[in-house]
Amino acid sequence: MKKILITGAGGYIGTQMVEYFLENGYEVIALDKYLFGNTLKDLQGHPNLTIVKDDIRYFDKILLAGVYAVIDLASISNDPSSELLPSITMDINRDGAIRVATLAKEMGVKKFIFSSSCSIYGAGDGILNEESPVAPISVYAKCKIAAEENIIGLADENFSVTFLRNATVYGLSTRRMRFDLIINIMTLNAWKNNKVTIMGQGNQWRPLVHVIDVIRAFELVVKEQDINKINGQAFNVGSNEQNFQVFQVAERFKTLFPEITVEAKQENADPRSYHVNFDKIAKVLNYKTTRTIDDGIMEVRKALADNKVSDGITTRTVEYYKQLMSEGEPVF
Repeated sequence: MKKILITGAGGYIGTQMVEYFLENGYEVIALDKYLFGNTLKDLQGHPNLTIVKDDIRYFDKILLAGVYAVIDLASISNDPSSELLPSITMDINRDGAIRVATLAKEMGVKKFIFSSSCSIYGAGDGILNEESPVAPISVYAKCKIAAEENIIGLADENFSVTFLRNATVYGLSTRRMRFDLIINIMTLNAWKNNKVTIMGQGNQWRPLVHVIDVIRAFELVVKEQDINKINGQAFNVGSNEQNFQVFQVAERFKTLFPEITVEAKQENADPRSYHVNFDKIAKVLNYKTTRTIDDGIMEVRKALADNKVSDGITTRTVEYYKQLMSEGEPVF
């Protein structure tokens, strides 16, 4: 049984990832500050799970003893949140990630898998692959590419480093749902208000990927026996078929929710636009996505209707952080 450590284990992707790896026979150490509460409480009796409440900037390296692979998801998790306190974002998202990777190598971990983002392509031209120039706009994206640039130097024959640049994630995560992601928030608004809002004309490109397909990509890297395929490599995670312009996504909602209206707001048009190529992960790791945006929309709509998720403040990361800060809570 391989032991893995997942940082950011209490988050939108992390909570689902912990369950997935437990179900697939791994021993899991779930490290997080758990700012959103004990999001893994329903799993905490599992014999192969160790829940650790700590910070990637400060945890004791002994936690990495005997760990085969580290999956580093921990970060201040989206563009608006990263702008609240940029210096703290750099401290966590860049320097914290470098610390985790450095300690992992020191403690004999075999694989380090960093959760990066297609947002590093920013306002890129054309169809972008892993060799394309990066053009990060947000502090969040700048931290991701800075972490990649610093961590890559740690890779050697005994320490495999892989960067997974996730497309914009969507889909159901009942333990820590997020309604600040394009598909999820549109689904909430369509279900609740019979309206979907897009900024500007919606011409911005977004690559999209289901949360389960993100997790499957990480497992592929954990399982890969040929280190030469993954060591020192970056992979865009998603599928060519799920590159959409925002207005195209809105049109899908009109098909699935015939009663809705689509409202275009001209102010604050999002400057980020990136159309991404996913051939590399398909060819090298034989990766294929299993879910479509329709699947994600329908599962989130059903969960809302069944009261399995709701749109409380904890589902909107930046608003929740602002509330904690206003209450004087030591958020970061």
